[in-house]
Amino acid sequence: MTEAAPGQLRDLVGRLEALADRRLATRPRSASASARATQLRDHLRGHVRVRANSLDAPLLVLILGPTGAGKSTLFNTLAGRAASTTGVLRPTTRVAVVLMHPGDREALLDGTLVSVGADRLQLVEDDTIAPGVALVDAPDIDSIEHTNRELADHLVESADLCLFVTTAIRYADRVPWTVLGRVRERGLPLVVVINRMPADEADRREILTDIERLFVDAGLIDTMASGRDARIELVGVNEGDIELATESLRRSAIAPIADRIEQLRRDREARVELAARALAGSLAGLGQFLDTIADDCEHEAIDVDALLRTANHHYERELISMRDELGRGTFLREEALRHWQRFVGADQITRLFSQGIGRVRGVISAILRPAQAPVAEVRAATTEDLLAVARLHAAEAARRTATGWAEDSTVATAIADDPGLWSTSIDFDDRLRARLDTWINGIAADIQVTGRPKQLLAWGASIGVNVIGTGVVLGTFIHTGGLTGADVGVAAATAFLNQKLLSALFGEAAMAELIAHARSRLDEALAATFAEELARFEGLVPDSGQLTGLAADLRQAAADTRNLPSGLPADLRTVLAARTPAAIPGEDEPRPRVDRSQ
Repeated sequence: MTEAAPGQLRDLVGRLEALADRRLATRPRSASASARATQLRDHLRGHVRVRANSLDAPLLVLILGPTGAGKSTLFNTLAGRAASTTGVLRPTTRVAVVLMHPGDREALLDGTLVSVGADRLQLVEDDTIAPGVALVDAPDIDSIEHTNRELADHLVESADLCLFVTTAIRYADRVPWTVLGRVRERGLPLVVVINRMPADEADRREILTDIERLFVDAGLIDTMASGRDARIELVGVNEGDIELATESLRRSAIAPIADRIEQLRRDREARVELAARALAGSLAGLGQFLDTIADDCEHEAIDVDALLRTANHHYERELISMRDELGRGTFLREEALRHWQRFVGADQITRLFSQGIGRVRGVISAILRPAQAPVAEVRAATTEDLLAVARLHAAEAARRTATGWAEDSTVATAIADDPGLWSTSIDFDDRLRARLDTWINGIAADIQVTGRPKQLLAWGASIGVNVIGTGVVLGTFIHTGGLTGADVGVAAATAFLNQKLLSALFGEAAMAELIAHARSRLDEALAATFAEELARFEGLVPDSGQLTGLAADLRQAAADTRNLPSGLPADLRTVLAARTPAAIPGEDEPRPRVDRSQ
């Protein structure tokens, strides 16, 4: 295909890139889920987008393998020079060494290699080679240095052809086969090079037979073909086939590979065919890959809901416990209650209560003097006592939540990294104090509404709204109906006198309404503060609805990807058709074989 891929494909790639960014923004909760999301982003940006724009962009031929397998030696052989360092020091390759024609530099750096930092690339420009093919020596895929493995993984997502290098001794190592699994998933064309093959023919056959078994068991077949043609190209290199002067292999030892690279450099149509084949492999693998990432999202949504239920349970439990404690009024300090009892409990008031409400109303303003009321003292003490109780319960909710979440490996690190999550937040007191001040001040407005009749307004004005408001504040917590046993004492006496005073001013029904409204607004203030404390934990996990919505979008994109071939040019459709599941050998088809080119 000589033209750029159609607009339908480019539009789909744009959607997929947006989905990959959305997925990464949710902070995947496991290393494997994060790796898949990163692979999707890198694969779309470094390969699919490039090929969707043009199949004529320079090819990226990636030399990949474990430590000491001979990747750099193969690279130097194909480069015709000692371009990449070899040696006994491991890992030798710490950056991606890129051999390219100078004319391909811009296209590669702005396209296939756009996401690779300049400090991770060693560019080797050679104007004697034909443009259109870049050869890359990747860091070891089993490197103990995470950044090296990360770079190698990224390059796998960008390549058009993979030359996998191993040895006759280490071909069964576990880590390389994990990387090869990703090569299979994305349908990357693959050639395998086995270095240090023994000279004995029987030994060679035994090794090749075992490698064939491993490749077939791993599903690593050439799915561009079917049946007996579905084979991985394999090139064996004898032990000692090395040119020491150039740190390279004898060219005859890798003739099939060298000839193929030369053909790609000479033949534009061959390059386009390989680019189309690599793109077809990518597109065919995207559907299942997107579904797998959608599965990740749905599983995480379930896990997130479970974590949030736990956190909500602890905070709701402590909020209910605190409401119960506040309703009993036992948290209030006795000293403040005595101050208020002395103010409202004068002997005359007590006697007047027995003479009826009308009598009390008639003389109450003459007995209670606003200037003598301990408003500031009682208000300050009540606020501090409320803060102490709320802080205790919020801290317990935080401790229980942090303890439970610390047992979940996906959030354990975040919990460990923030010791503040084990207690209340630093500004807890300031936020709640501001709400309590607003609550107390709001009671004055309620009094104005409840005492709207002119006579009640006059009595209220003569006593003082702050004085009555303080009575309502205390009435929110202390009342005769809720005090029994050990609670009876100063609190009981104060509650009795306070209720009688408010009843005398407003009547029983109005008093009850006033106190109920005050309790409701206090509950709102406490609930809002607890919700803010809970939000610290909620911020550690994505919204489950966001995850399920993303999963649905990913599945739709997967379906659209599978339906894409009908909109592609004919020659790419032909290549894609060979990648459908029906073309992959099944139980009734001949066993795939490895091409044992030597």
